[in-house]
Amino acid sequence: MTTTPLTVVKCGGNPAVDAAGVCADIARLVREGHSIVLVHGGSGEIKRLAGELGVPQRTLVAPDNVSTRYTDPATLDVVVLALAGAVKPALVAELARHEVPAVGLTGMDGGMLRARRKSVIRSVVDGRTVLIRDNHSGRITTVRTELPQALLRLGYVPVVSPPAIDEHDHPVNVDADRAAAALAVALGADRLLLLTGAPGVLADPDDPTSVQSTHRISPTGPPDRSATGGMALKLIAAREALTGGVGTVRIADGRSPAPVSRALAGAGTTVRIAPAEEPVPGTRETEIRA
Repeated sequence: MTTTPLTVVKCGGNPAVDAAGVCADIARLVREGHSIVLVHGGSGEIKRLAGELGVPQRTLVAPDNVSTRYTDPATLDVVVLALAGAVKPALVAELARHEVPAVGLTGMDGGMLRARRKSVIRSVVDGRTVLIRDNHSGRITTVRTELPQALLRLGYVPVVSPPAIDEHDHPVNVDADRAAAALAVALGADRLLLLTGAPGVLADPDDPTSVQSTHRISPTGPPDRSATGGMALKLIAAREALTGGVGTVRIADGRSPAPVSRALAGAGTTVRIAPAEEPVPGTRETEIRA
């Protein structure tokens, strides 16, 4: 393990997120002695590449309103190409431009992220709940930390993304926010920062000024009903990190100048677990299946 406090930063794939600014800020912090693991998604590049290759894209919406990408075999190929072939090299090159050495990894490298493929996913289609059985996505079950720990000790910034590797040694898509949370827990990170294309968790999704300085999430139930899509998954990832022992989790704006430094200083929304006996306003009594 590293001797300095460890921060896991998730750089969202929203095209609005300033990935170059994130890398410049990370480079400055690393030169100041910070230990950082960078995890990334790539929704914008996945969408662009899928369109270029003519691969239809589909979103699955679970009964609890959490949305995820439908990953058929063709989409899985696009995900791997977009993340490992475009987004990751760009991030590694940007860090190198700031004279910070980085190594790009997928969850498959060294068996770092192991996942169990979901045999079935429930999705709401035209008001009915249907079962999807051909989705190549999974839930992380095991994290091997030897590879990122070795890189950190040698002074490198690990740059990590999906896919993971499933129980049959096949690639499987996993949510990048939850992958960041799983890595933060396994590495004993002090902080997890989820940088996104929003200023934080909003009390009113239609009002970008309604940023909550603190958001409490139920220890077991689904997120607040106002948090949908990607934000709902970020809150689930935040809970998984907090219950796994990560000290601080913030959801912050990846579009702002020096976004990592600002989040470390308290910008965005600090996520906390609500006491079990305390109801969280707006939660739904449905099971999380994402």
